[in-house]
Amino acid sequence: MAGSQRYMRYIVFALFALIVFYFISSSSVPSASWPSYGDSTSITPSTPDTPNAAVSAVTPHASTTPNEKTLPPATIPGDRMNATFVTLARNSDVWEIAKSIRHVEDRFNRKFNYDWVFLNDDDFDDEFKKITTALVSGKTKYGKIPKEHWSFPEWIDQDKAAKVREEMKEKKIIYGDSVSYRHMCRYESGFFFRHPLMLDYEWYWRVEPSVELYCDINYDTFKFMAEKKKKYSFTLSLYEYVETIPTLWDATKNFTKHYPQHIAKDNSMKFLSDDGGETYNHCHFWSNFEIGNLNWLRSDAYIDFFTSLDKAGGFFYERWGDAPVHSIAAGLMLNKDEIHFFNDIAYYHVPFTHCPTGEQYRLDHKCSCNPKDNFDWNGYSCTSRFYEMNNMQKPAGYEKEQ
Repeated sequence: MAGSQRYMRYIVFALFALIVFYFISSSSVPSASWPSYGDSTSITPSTPDTPNAAVSAVTPHASTTPNEKTLPPATIPGDRMNATFVTLARNSDVWEIAKSIRHVEDRFNRKFNYDWVFLNDDDFDDEFKKITTALVSGKTKYGKIPKEHWSFPEWIDQDKAAKVREEMKEKKIIYGDSVSYRHMCRYESGFFFRHPLMLDYEWYWRVEPSVELYCDINYDTFKFMAEKKKKYSFTLSLYEYVETIPTLWDATKNFTKHYPQHIAKDNSMKFLSDDGGETYNHCHFWSNFEIGNLNWLRSDAYIDFFTSLDKAGGFFYERWGDAPVHSIAAGLMLNKDEIHFFNDIAYYHVPFTHCPTGEQYRLDHKCSCNPKDNFDWNGYSCTSRFYEMNNMQKPAGYEKEQ
């Protein structure tokens, strides 16, 4: 019996010793020291941009604009232009547009905090608004497209349009049988700049789901456009699918015949045609990236051009894209020096990449694109034509990318 009691005392003593050892050893472990991010001297308890204030302000249903509590303030001083990003998207695109926003914010907009307008042919749901508002450093605005801008106009023969879609489906023409794609092309060609939310702005930067920016942009692109008197810009250019626009140039020539006053004297016809305007060579600026002037799109010249094309019915009887429509309009109604090629904006939209030509620029601006992927000097690109038309010297090193 005595042995059993002695044995129990040993066990209790051993447990006590282990507990004491645990507390002594744990008290000697230093606490974790986390690095601080940003300039701590600029953070004060009274500002809404402090981490603690941001956390305390978070609610299950994040408010929309203005979004002042989730991202730091703009880092580049100076006045801002009356400009916005604009995206046509559906609720199901939320995670793909989230990727695009992160690229735009990280590479550019966190420094400037420009607004973002989202447009949809349906109502945006709370999830889409909550996620996009949290990501954008400027104000976010959500608009529904009027039905009359996303439907067949009354002059379209529905049977004829349906037959065309079926024929294109059989020929396996991309988006050939899609009704919604045609509505999108028509809307981007003639209506997005007339939406009430867009009327507040003078400049726009179009962003689509699943695009990527590969280099830091450290200057205000909108201010650059204004100061250099540019009205339209691009990063990629290529040839359009011939099967989608068989009569687009005929409709264009009909327009120029009736509205000669809208054609600029120093235009870019040489970019669009190899024979002085008799035929179209199918070159166009890829419009999923655009930075442009909204007042130009709202001008009588552009509205007359779009209305003329719309009445011709090619958005539905063929499959006219907004890219050739914008490009032909810019090429004919703007002077050559009003169109700008952003070599320094590294951009990707499946399947093409624009990676700036020039190694030193890529190094200085922390570019992550592979120059071997650059589409600019590919045989199917029209960018060389743009340089030649404007008597511009091609960037050093372009030969290595051909």
